[in-house]
Amino acid sequence: MATAQVVSPEDYIPVDPDQARIGQLLFYDKILSGNRNISCGTCHHHDHAGGDGLSLGIGEGGMGVGPDRTAGIGPDQIRKRIPRNAPSLWNLGHNSVRVLFHDGRLSVSDLYGNGFDSPAEEWLPQGLDTLLAAQALFPMVAQFEMAGNPRENEIAGATHDRIDVAWPIIAKRVRTIPEYGAMFVQAFDHIEEPADVTIVEIGNALGAFIASEWQSYDSPYDNWLAGTPLPDDAERGRQLFFSIGCASCHSGPLFTDQDFHAIALPAFGPGRTRQWDPIPRDVGRMGETNLLEDAYKFRTPSLRNVALTAPYGHNGAYPTLAAMIRHKADPDAARLAWTPQMAGLPVVPWLAAVDFAIRADRPEMARQAAVQDLPAMTISETDIADLVAFLNALTGETALTRPLGRPDHVPSGLPVD
Repeated sequence: MATAQVVSPEDYIPVDPDQARIGQLLFYDKILSGNRNISCGTCHHHDHAGGDGLSLGIGEGGMGVGPDRTAGIGPDQIRKRIPRNAPSLWNLGHNSVRVLFHDGRLSVSDLYGNGFDSPAEEWLPQGLDTLLAAQALFPMVAQFEMAGNPRENEIAGATHDRIDVAWPIIAKRVRTIPEYGAMFVQAFDHIEEPADVTIVEIGNALGAFIASEWQSYDSPYDNWLAGTPLPDDAERGRQLFFSIGCASCHSGPLFTDQDFHAIALPAFGPGRTRQWDPIPRDVGRMGETNLLEDAYKFRTPSLRNVALTAPYGHNGAYPTLAAMIRHKADPDAARLAWTPQMAGLPVVPWLAAVDFAIRADRPEMARQAAVQDLPAMTISETDIADLVAFLNALTGETALTRPLGRPDHVPSGLPVD
């Protein structure tokens, strides 16, 4: 049985509260997006526990928040769904976190001399304090997430020249708003005037907010670690979890080994296509490493507050924890039983032909089904219910009461989702 690990406030990266306050405003400010129509908080909203409640998100051009978000209208309507499920933000500021994104394309590294191995390679700027600060820069320059389409705005156009060309444009947008300029001067010792603000300070402010806002370590399980018994069903689930192999991947204080595993989830959506691999599939970690042994592997998610962050899987294939557990117990049977109705996808008629096209590619479906790392497991429906009870016991008692929350307004004056 794996050893239980306590989480405490001392386990998180230190955060300057003034910088986190700037980050809170920026997180919900659409000024960071190319067309000024989407914020980080649109897809990682407080009302949805830091997610959006969708299998695959509706990015730039959409309207609304959460499961009610629509694909937009007229020339602003979306051209593609976001290829992967919006990842949870919980506990990403924990000092054990070394890799981010479903495919691990951002990690702590000295490879490029800037502290990180990232899609920006040597063009990622120096001075980003944390992995979270670096992560915050990439959605801004992702076409279908926040940047928009070429010829729509200067950020999207610059991004298509080179990934780092758009960041100075975004920084100028922010620092020339007087309220932001004054806040940066006050919060960052090396910033003497607003003109000194760069994308680095913006990233560091966003990183400070995410690191401090989404800490959670006050669940019934944490109380159990301190000596308070769990309810009977959750206790049975806990014993099962640590005895039947769940903890071999969902290990450590955050219930993740931060490694990559193939679990043969049902495929759908536009895929994360690559330059020489344009079919609508997602090869996972292999897209980052180009190693065949990494095909269809995805990062193990943390399970803290997992009951709040449905749907589940890198593409949100399963709407409930019970369905996800059934898949892990018997992937072959679960894939056969899966139906498109299980995917939480807002209706987008002009994308309907793409949504499930990959499922008609029999050779590709066979490849994905053949590569999976899960051991054979026989569990009953009672066992599944007990495991779900344990996973619910990983929900923090104050998870839905965050330190800063969603601001009512932002300095740009743009509407707050």
